[in-house]
Amino acid sequence: MEGRVAPFRYAALQNGANVLSERKITHDAPPLVLERAIQRRRLRPLARRNTAAIRAFFGALAALCDLAAIIASALAAGWLYHFLAYDQSIPAEYLFRQGYVIAVLFVVPNLALSEYVIAHYLSFETHAGRVFVVWNIAFVAALLLAFITKTSADVSRGAALMFYAAGLGALLFIRLTLVRIVRDRTREGGVAAQRIFLVGFEADVRAFQARYDTAGLGLDVVCASILRGPGSLSDDLTLAAASARVLRPDEIYVLVPWSERVTIEAAVDAFLQVPAAIHPGSESIVERFRDVRFERVGPISSLHLVRRPLSTLDIILKRLFDVVIASIALVLLAPLFLVMAALIKLDSKGPVFFLQRRYGFNQEPFRIWKFRSMTTLDDGPVIKQATANDVRVTRIGRFMRRTNIDELPQLVNVLKGEMSLVGPRPHALAHDQLYERTIALYARRHNVRPGITGWAQVSGLRGETNSDAKMRRRVEYDLYYIDNWSLMFDVKIMILTVFSRKAYRNAQ
Repeated sequence: MEGRVAPFRYAALQNGANVLSERKITHDAPPLVLERAIQRRRLRPLARRNTAAIRAFFGALAALCDLAAIIASALAAGWLYHFLAYDQSIPAEYLFRQGYVIAVLFVVPNLALSEYVIAHYLSFETHAGRVFVVWNIAFVAALLLAFITKTSADVSRGAALMFYAAGLGALLFIRLTLVRIVRDRTREGGVAAQRIFLVGFEADVRAFQARYDTAGLGLDVVCASILRGPGSLSDDLTLAAASARVLRPDEIYVLVPWSERVTIEAAVDAFLQVPAAIHPGSESIVERFRDVRFERVGPISSLHLVRRPLSTLDIILKRLFDVVIASIALVLLAPLFLVMAALIKLDSKGPVFFLQRRYGFNQEPFRIWKFRSMTTLDDGPVIKQATANDVRVTRIGRFMRRTNIDELPQLVNVLKGEMSLVGPRPHALAHDQLYERTIALYARRHNVRPGITGWAQVSGLRGETNSDAKMRRRVEYDLYYIDNWSLMFDVKIMILTVFSRKAYRNAQ
C-alpha cells in the first residue's frame, strides 16, 4: 500500500477479509467497495490510527491557548497601565487572579458549546463573532461577580479597558494562528477532523470527490461503497455496512439523489447498525444556503433552508445600533453639512438636497435624502443612471460622489426608520421595476431595510449597472449579506466603507 497506487482501488469483503482488487466496476461484478482516492500523500499511519486522540489533544490545546492568552493579556495590560499611569508596578498575583477568573468564565462556556473541535478551526470566518460574544459575556459576568463580592473598588477602570482590548485581540490572534496551522496540516493529510465513509452510485461518489476538497476540509475519506442498482441493493448495502463496521468511520454520507427514496431508506436502515452519524447526500438547493437545519413541529418534519432575514432580537439590536450611531454622526457632522450646503448653492442653481422615491423594507416606498450632486432631479418612470464623465454632475457633486459625502443626509432616513446604516443599497423605483422582471430573487433585497452602505459597495460593486450581469453580481452580494447578517458584519462593512479602496471604486 505504500508508494504509488492507482487513483482508485476497489475492495471486496471475502470471508471477513478486506481483499484489494484492481477490477473495474461492472453491473454484473460482485459487490465492491471503493477505497479512498490517494491525493497529495497518504496519511501517516499514526495519524490514521489515533484520529480520536489527536482531536482530544487539539481540543485541550485550543482551550489552554485561550486560557493562556487571557491570563497573559491581564498581566501585560495591568502592568503596562500602572507603569504608564502611576509609574509603579502592581503585584503579579493580583493580575493573575483577575485574568484567571475571566479566563475560566470564557473557556468553560466554550467547552459547553463544543467550540474547541478541529472542525471549527478549518476557517476563521465565524470566529470573530463567536469570540466577541462570549468575551463580552465573560467580561460582564466578571464585573458582576466583582460587584457582588464587593471587590469592584479594587478594579482600575483604565486597566480593565486595556485588558478588555488586549484580551480580545490576543484571542483573535490565537484563533487565527490555530486556523492557519490546522488548515496547513489538513492539506498535508496530517490532521483529519472527521473520518467519513461514502456510499452511493459510482457517478455520485465521483461527483462528490470532484466537487469537494475533502483533505482541505479536514475529511479523511476512509472508504466508499458503490451501489450498482436496485437488483443488487440488498447485497451491496450488506457489504457496505460490514465494511463500515471494520473501518469505524465517524460519519456516513449516503450519496443518493433525494428522488431515490427507496434506496435512501434502505441505506439508512442498513447503516443504523453501525456506530456512526448518517447524512443523506447534499442536494444543490441545500448547498445554496448556509444555515440549513432540520425542524420538527409536532408530526411535521422539514428542512429549514432560509431563516427570517432578522429575528426579533436582531431587529432590536440593529435598530438600536442604527439610532445611536446615526444620532452621534449627525451631531458631529453638522458643521460639514453647513459647509456642503453652502458649496452646493454656490456651485449651481437648485436645492441643497435631492429627494427621490425608493423602495424600502417590504417594498414600501419612501423618499431618500442626498446632497444634490447633479443639475437634474429625475424622479419619474424613466431615470438615466449616472455614467463616467456625466455632464449632469456638478463640480462639487463630482467630489461628493467620489468621497461618498453625498450619501450622508441619509442619516435622516436612518433615524426615521426608513433605512439602516448597512444594508442593500436602494435603487430608483424605475430601476427596481426593470430588474425585478429580469433578475431572479432581485426583490428579496427588500426583505431588510436598505442601507447607506452595503456589502456589495465595499466589495467594489458601485457605479453604473449597464448590464444585467453587473446588477446580478451586485444582487448576489446583497443576498449574501441578508443570509449572513450579524452585528459584527455591519461593523466590518462600516469600517471598510471608510478605509477600503474598493468602497470608492467606480464612483461616478
